Amino acid sequence: MSTIIKNNLSSFFILFAVLLTTQSFGQKYFTKTGSIYFSAGSSLEKIEATNKAANCVFDGATNKIEWGVLIKGFQFEKALMQEHFNENYLESTKFPKGIFKGSVSGFDPKKSGVQNVKVTGDLTIHGVTKSVTTDGTMTVKDGKIDILANFTATLADYKVDIPSVVKEQISKIVKIKVSASLAALK
Repeated sequence: MSTIIKNNLSSFFILFAVLLTTQSFGQKYFTKTGSIYFSAGSSLEKIEATNKAANCVFDGATNKIEWGVLIKGFQFEKALMQEHFNENYLESTKFPKGIFKGSVSGFDPKKSGVQNVKVTGDLTIHGVTKSVTTDGTMTVKDGKIDILANFTATLADYKVDIPSVVKEQISKIVKIKVSASLAALK
């Protein structure tokens, strides 16, 4: 064989191997039905809401993760609470989305089962971006990745003002739980 053919074949096999590796291990996973739950109540009042329409994408090649949620999508038990949340506290017309962009450490998408992970990134709520770090789990099963994490956010950090008349009813620290089942993008 000539040197040109050998070099072209060699280049072809290297390119094929890179593409195969990217396809196998660089897979992206996605959902439009992630769940974000929060509790901001006190002993005086139960304040909880859930949004089951959060988008989440995870890149298995880079371990980057991103969440996006429409603030108006949070559902409360009481309609008046939902209205106050959107109009007075989170101002969802002015700040319509909550976004998290970060990365996961301690996760191997090729390994089946539950894996303890650390998630670090930037959480943007109410027009304010803050660094967040939390522990969580990611489970690989049947070609899907399940995500679960709990963390807290301080309302003052995100410039969420609470009127003095209800300050005792609303916790200054919000408990947040995120969960999702991500499928491979095809």
